Amino acid sequence: MEVKGSAVSSVPEFVRTKFGSRYDEWLDSLSEDSKRIMKEPIIPAISWYPIKPGLIEPTQKICELFYENDENGAWEAGRFSADKGLIGVYKMFVKLGSPKFIVGRAATIFSSYYKPSKMEIAGEAEKEVVLHIKEFPELERWVELRICGWIERALEISGSKVIKVELTKSLTNQDTVTEIVVQWQ
Repeated sequence: MEVKGSAVSSVPEFVRTKFGSRYDEWLDSLSEDSKRIMKEPIIPAISWYPIKPGLIEPTQKICELFYENDENGAWEAGRFSADKGLIGVYKMFVKLGSPKFIVGRAATIFSSYYKPSKMEIAGEAEKEVVLHIKEFPELERWVELRICGWIERALEISGSKVIKVELTKSLTNQDTVTEIVVQWQ
């Protein structure tokens, strides 16, 4: 399984920005494969990396070192990724779109960031969208939480209020899908 460089590039940037004085400690905690990815220049738009050393392990180490093993670190890393990725024309695109459109577009482009993967809209209401991740061979909780954090922050950037993003089912818990319920006011 692979992850696009744009998702990977936000990981060391998150650590440098939020925990700069401890960046080397984080880097030293990584396996050699993961450390090599984090140390080399990451080309966001065209590079692909193995997901375990490129995203899962570095995110897990963020949670261990900086969040006392709290999974919230993965959520925060996802929010940071949205801030870094949704800039320029993308930010304008998000600000002009409705919450349903933004969440729907996220489902559409999901497979262009993780391969192989598949996310689809499983249900909609007036102020709610239910997403299902149906294919993601090496999905781990750290990645699910990053995705939820990214969605939450993207909706905040759009101007949405009272946002709730909830992980109600998980492939990592042997459910048939990962289900993310997104609600807003």
